[in-house]
Amino acid sequence: MLACGLPALAQTTPTPPATAASAPAARPAARPAAEAPAAEQLKRVEVSGTASDDSMRRASTASKIVITREEIEKFGDSTVGEVLKRLPGVTTGGAPGRGGDVRMRGMGGGFTQILVNGERMPPGFSLSELPPEQVERIEVLRAPTAEYGARAIAGTINVVLREALKRKLNEFRAGVGVERDQLSPNINWSRNDSFGDGNTYNFSLSAMRGERGDDVFSDRLTRTLATGAEDLQITRGRNESTREGVNLNGRVQFKLGGQDTLSIQPFVVFNKSDSRSDITRKVTPESQSDYDRVQTTGENRFTMARLNAQWMSRPDSDTRIELRGGVGSASGESRSLRRENYPNLPAEESERVQEDTTDSRDRSWNLTGKYSRNLQNDHSLVFGVEGEGNTRHSNRVTLINGESQEGLGEFGDDMDASTTRFAAYAQDEWTVGKQWDFYAGLRWEGIKTESSAANYAVSNTSSVLTPLAHARYKLDPGGKEAIRMSLTRSYRSPQLQDLVARPSINTEVKHDEATPDRAGNPDLKPELATGLEIGYEKYLTKGGLLSANFFARSISNVMRTFTALETVSWSPTPRYVSRPRNLGKATTMGLELEAKFRLDEYFDDALPINVRSNVSFFTSKVDGIPGPNNRLDNQPTATANLGFDYRLRSVPVSMGASLNWTPSSTIQQSVLTEVSTDRKLVSDAFVMWNVSPEQSLRLSASNLSPLDYYTGSIIASDARIITTRSGGPSYTQWQLRWEMKI
Repeated sequence: MLACGLPALAQTTPTPPATAASAPAARPAARPAAEAPAAEQLKRVEVSGTASDDSMRRASTASKIVITREEIEKFGDSTVGEVLKRLPGVTTGGAPGRGGDVRMRGMGGGFTQILVNGERMPPGFSLSELPPEQVERIEVLRAPTAEYGARAIAGTINVVLREALKRKLNEFRAGVGVERDQLSPNINWSRNDSFGDGNTYNFSLSAMRGERGDDVFSDRLTRTLATGAEDLQITRGRNESTREGVNLNGRVQFKLGGQDTLSIQPFVVFNKSDSRSDITRKVTPESQSDYDRVQTTGENRFTMARLNAQWMSRPDSDTRIELRGGVGSASGESRSLRRENYPNLPAEESERVQEDTTDSRDRSWNLTGKYSRNLQNDHSLVFGVEGEGNTRHSNRVTLINGESQEGLGEFGDDMDASTTRFAAYAQDEWTVGKQWDFYAGLRWEGIKTESSAANYAVSNTSSVLTPLAHARYKLDPGGKEAIRMSLTRSYRSPQLQDLVARPSINTEVKHDEATPDRAGNPDLKPELATGLEIGYEKYLTKGGLLSANFFARSISNVMRTFTALETVSWSPTPRYVSRPRNLGKATTMGLELEAKFRLDEYFDDALPINVRSNVSFFTSKVDGIPGPNNRLDNQPTATANLGFDYRLRSVPVSMGASLNWTPSSTIQQSVLTEVSTDRKLVSDAFVMWNVSPEQSLRLSASNLSPLDYYTGSIIASDARIITTRSGGPSYTQWQLRWEMKI
């Protein structure tokens, strides 16, 4: 859900609330204007400042990374995921240069908590839908806090949308991307201004259109152990897609008198995409049940509207009361048509047509209250309560050759599901002497999920109590060198589709371990994790940073998807069914190293080039699954980044480049299944010409050295071994963008 999770005071410099997750940011002082002769009339000069990423990071008790608006704009990234991939310990799924789900410590699948303005995102919405132009800053919390929630075993990423400021500002950005001769134009307009007596507003509108084409390569080899017979499938083809999207968000802030403010935030998203593919398949040996060509078309539509409000009052200088609330609605429509050609069947049976239609409607609400009090002896107390509700209605229809899908009529095509969450928390921050800062928090959270369908009702209730503790020891009184420590409890709750997913039949004519049916598991329990963080940070004189951070997690009730042969009600014979289950325990740990500095800080004659580098190492072990690769899902063994940027002295031109590396990985996903992914090596670069103080022209490139990218799996049962490998080449994306500020 989207709601204003941070106060938006009408001020030149927005600052986050004073908590372990977001401590008060240092504000650079304005330099005094030079004295002018008395005879001259001084021109009015407005001086504004923004807190730097290092100042906000240094002021936090908990381990934290902050990416400010300046850093977000630097490389001209087209998605928020592209911005995040350069951070220590952050990886993205998907092919190189294409982005994907964002993961911290290499852990995906809900281990990483994603927030927008301090609130969880609504169903169906992802960071890929949010243009970077609409983001004010990004906060990355390595350990959970009571205020931001404990559903963050790997960590929390909080995206803060653009904030309303007192000054008047118009920003225009228009660009066009090119990949494989296909154009993707985009445009963004942001306006900031004030009205009345201290009231402010911000408005941001983005629109884009993108086209993509991918070559498809897929091979599958099935070997029957009893006979040694082999079945080889070679698939080749092309996928194409067109995507259009419009994003609108704003913030209107009213000064109610005294220290009271009221903020209203609308948020609207519309996306649609159309896809088409033409795939050929060669099977050796051939059989009547094999098709040689499949053509698919698809349409997807997603619309979301959200209205949030926040009231903040300061009865006195040491007390703050906040109330936030929001309501939202989202709808999704999906249509697909699949045509398979069977050359070895009679003419009247040679084509198999499958139509799938899915419609979903989501409604959501949230209400939160927070009371903050600064006490004597450098104490800061925060108490809060939260309530949140989501309801979903979905309708699914599958027709094969114009007839209803057999076997699942007993479950019906309609489903209603709801999730209700309540939470309460308390946290205390205090300072001891000049060198110690402490944080203690306690959070309780309860979640209830229910669903109903014909002959398929589900109810799941869980609650978690999470104690949290953080400490910072400043090795020097100014805090330029410090050690951070955290001992926390966190968890991962089952997702809605894992709990209430109705059985879904895989419509492949051949049915085996590699093409199972899918179903949910209403008996899933949350994963619980005890976490330890120890970090060292040193801030350099020219804005640089050296840091090392060690983390460890001990996880119980690990959720993992397993495929097994089951006796089911929708088939007279046993079927392979894939469903999530609680497995047992797991452990993971890692080391994250980061170095940011200016080259002339270490070499006297060097240019003032800003260098950014980080490298992270991960390891994990899941009990109950044989080694040696029994690690958490999708977790690589390492990731690294190296980049620089430099502004030329002689001409108004800036340039920069970065390199992102993730090695190949092999994961033993279950007793029977092993999955693998190729390495990623993604290089990006940009050059920007400041035409004037108000205008600039930027040329950027992503994935300059494109590599082939494949994923694979090996399923080994008592009867057969199935080996698959699919993927294809990746591509370079170029973008030219014009930017203007008035």
